[in-house]
Amino acid sequence: MKRKFAAGAGVKRFLLRIVLVLAVFWGGGLALFSIMPVPFSAVMVERQLSAWFSGDFGYVAHSDWVSMDEISPFMGLAVIAAEDQKFPEHWGFDVAAIEKALAHNERHENRVRGASTLSQQTAKNLFLWDGRSWVRKGLEAGLTLGMETVWSKKRILTVYLNVAEFGDGIFGVEAAAQRYFNKPASRLSMSEAALLAAVLPNPIRFKASAPSGYVRSRQAWIMRQMNQLGGEGFMQRNNLM
Repeated sequence: MKRKFAAGAGVKRFLLRIVLVLAVFWGGGLALFSIMPVPFSAVMVERQLSAWFSGDFGYVAHSDWVSMDEISPFMGLAVIAAEDQKFPEHWGFDVAAIEKALAHNERHENRVRGASTLSQQTAKNLFLWDGRSWVRKGLEAGLTLGMETVWSKKRILTVYLNVAEFGDGIFGVEAAAQRYFNKPASRLSMSEAALLAAVLPNPIRFKASAPSGYVRSRQAWIMRQMNQLGGEGFMQRNNLM
């Protein structure tokens, strides 16, 4: 019994140390990246390692950091219109969207709908791995709260646009703008920004380079939402540019 108790206590101490190390790592990351460019994200590392382990040594997870001043205001507006229209108002979580998603998922078990805000997506992309486990969601919630506490909304949006995946090996809006439109992110038009935002739910399945009918219809819907939000004025009113 004593040996079992000692072994159990040892495991608990080991797990506690891991949690403390991760807390220090993530806390330091939140503080550092509140002012410094983000060189890479957890999702980029995961994609790169997965490619290497599968024998694809030609894969390169590419990203070019740009400040919000170097990003077209249409791009920030497009992702807000597409992914999180209450972004300037909430504290990291859209409770109404979560309730709707839960109700939908109860009715349609084979068509799961998410309700992650841009803040949650930024926390996940930057610090966590892909997956739907409760452990990951719990960590995501904690990181989101920390991010909303330490970072401004403008900073969250800036980091999101620099780490979001827009295609196979294409991370960040600057890399996406150069790859798909041969121009810097600062010169993206409303239509181009909406097209990039249209593939965000699944940038591996949906192609900005060869948009399907669904992607085109989603692009048109996003453009309508951008106009309804108020265009560039929306970004200015909410100090997002």
